[in-house]
Amino acid sequence: MLKHRAWSVATVTFITLMTAAAFRSSMGVMLEPLEAEFGWTRTQTSFAASLSLVLYGLTAPFAAAILQRFQVRQVVAFALLMVATGSYLTVFAMNQAWQLALYWGGFIGVGTGSIALVFGAIVANRWFIKHRGMVIGAFSASSTTGQLIFLSTVAHLVESNGWRVAAGAVGTAALIMVPITFFTLADRPSSVGLLPFGAPDDYIEPQNVRLPVKAAALSALSTLRHALPHRAFWILAGTFFVCGWSTNGLIQTHFIPAAHDHGMPNTMAASLLALVGVFDIVGTLASGWLTDRFDSRILLVFYYGLRGLSLLYLPYVLGPHVAPPMLFFIVFYGLDWVATVPPTVTLCRQFFGMEKSAVVYGWVFASHMIGAGAGAAYAGWIRESNGDYAIAWLTAGLLCLAAAASMSLLRRREVAV
Repeated sequence: MLKHRAWSVATVTFITLMTAAAFRSSMGVMLEPLEAEFGWTRTQTSFAASLSLVLYGLTAPFAAAILQRFQVRQVVAFALLMVATGSYLTVFAMNQAWQLALYWGGFIGVGTGSIALVFGAIVANRWFIKHRGMVIGAFSASSTTGQLIFLSTVAHLVESNGWRVAAGAVGTAALIMVPITFFTLADRPSSVGLLPFGAPDDYIEPQNVRLPVKAAALSALSTLRHALPHRAFWILAGTFFVCGWSTNGLIQTHFIPAAHDHGMPNTMAASLLALVGVFDIVGTLASGWLTDRFDSRILLVFYYGLRGLSLLYLPYVLGPHVAPPMLFFIVFYGLDWVATVPPTVTLCRQFFGMEKSAVVYGWVFASHMIGAGAGAAYAGWIRESNGDYAIAWLTAGLLCLAAAASMSLLRRREVAV
């Protein structure tokens, strides 16, 4: 089974998604050092983090269209070069808050957005018929796997050598990934004379029409217009907005400074956030397995509902030391971190079909990252206004409970895949 080319493509895709997530998530470790050196406020640094998240998301639907226009390896290599450029400009050419927003928010936001989970969804849909849900789950887990491997390292680099060394390491890692992806990724099975993994011998691959760049971008907008009248799109986009708010926006950006407010060292907080990645791998792979077998709507009710309860619980367990209640939150939240992705991708395919689903999911994912940007900015404002994050935790918890309830409005529908 593992000899099929699909598995090597999936492995490279997993590594690319993992490193891209690590580049983006390292901003949370650098908030306080940047504020200390340049005298910036939490609102200013949170704005740069928020902009990065929003551009990351808004890039995704256009990246989906561009990936259908150009070869996957070309798009991925160019995106990694953008990440490297943004990182090095931050190190060598930054002394104003607007430059942080441009270099880290702009270059890295757009670069990582071009190789976001939409890229993973396209690879999974093209290369897999069997085990597709499990593969999407693995790609989803890659984001927190990146945190697991890199975030603690970045935190130690910041503490021992300063944020410039850490940012430079991010740029170097992106450059190393360029030749790896360019020379190993393949566009689709037919380009190397294969069928997707698990496809029957009479499988007919959906025709891929390579549009000009402008037409590809217009295609993304056209797909959005097609999706807008459908209730399913608004429910999926709205719940993913909440997903982004409660994960990338709130926990990924603000958990470390929030824990530090309660006396916990930054490196310990970063290690806890990385530990979320350990359990996210298990949780998201399990979610992919469950998505292949159970109704995605029911899964999302459990995922959002339990996440909401855990966020309402968090303020009571934050402290200077890692006590058992905090470990319980880390384990529980890790299992649920991006478990929402496999069922959401599946619902996009069920409601909008195979060919449109990647771009529709791109727009749903854009909503996720707009939610992340809004959550990051809101939490930064709450912290600066009130001196703590209590209202931010409460808001996110209630939003998750509302997202769980909204699944009751999504009627089951299947389209040809």
